[in-house]
Amino acid sequence: MYTTLKKLAKGIIPEKFLQKNEHFLRRIIASKYTGNKAQCNICDYKLKHFVTRANGDLLCPNCGSLSRTRRLYQTLTELPLNGKVLHFSPPKRFSSKLKDIKSIDYCTSDFAGEFEADYHYDITAISAVDNTFNTIICYHVLEHIENDIKAMKELYRILTPGGSTFIQTPFKQGDIYEDYSIISEEDRKVAFGQEDHVRIYSADVLNKRLQSVGFKTELVEFKNEANSYNGFKPETFIKATKQE
Repeated sequence: MYTTLKKLAKGIIPEKFLQKNEHFLRRIIASKYTGNKAQCNICDYKLKHFVTRANGDLLCPNCGSLSRTRRLYQTLTELPLNGKVLHFSPPKRFSSKLKDIKSIDYCTSDFAGEFEADYHYDITAISAVDNTFNTIICYHVLEHIENDIKAMKELYRILTPGGSTFIQTPFKQGDIYEDYSIISEEDRKVAFGQEDHVRIYSADVLNKRLQSVGFKTELVEFKNEANSYNGFKPETFIKATKQE
């Protein structure tokens, strides 16, 4: 039902109007899912159930958050989060929640202009001085970047000593898959799962690449921790820390 309503809205309502009134329109759709068997920890909306996407992920119809976003929010809010926080390509509702945390100076960046953001940093040449940010959130960004090692070096450079970067990409088992001869959107979608992706990492290879630029890394896995109430799924992310 969610997918049908979304397609219908996109087919008959101008895009600018959809963007301006996204929250209101989502509330209309979410009303069909209102219940007490699940709750989004980002927008606090109570649901009968989350929307199951074609890939098995669980989406909140009220704020659009995915499982990984809700898990990340829980992870961050369980930390003693402080100082300057930089978030690349932030989902809108997630961003507004972090802006409300008084202990941090939260800022956002989106190079392509797809998200509302404070900066438009090129992640391979970030216009910020060394040791600026205490925490960096870099979720589902590096798989878009051809020179990912250069991007990792930049993340390391602008991070304060002792600070951490939270990193996630789509992962596959086995070795990394990247082929720079694949350049068309159609071929990239077939090869990498999305038309603007340039590789599919394995968690192990991404971990090693981060270590190669100086990071101390921790592979964080939630293998068997599905939670239907909060819409969590098993997943993996990497916490990469700049040594003091």
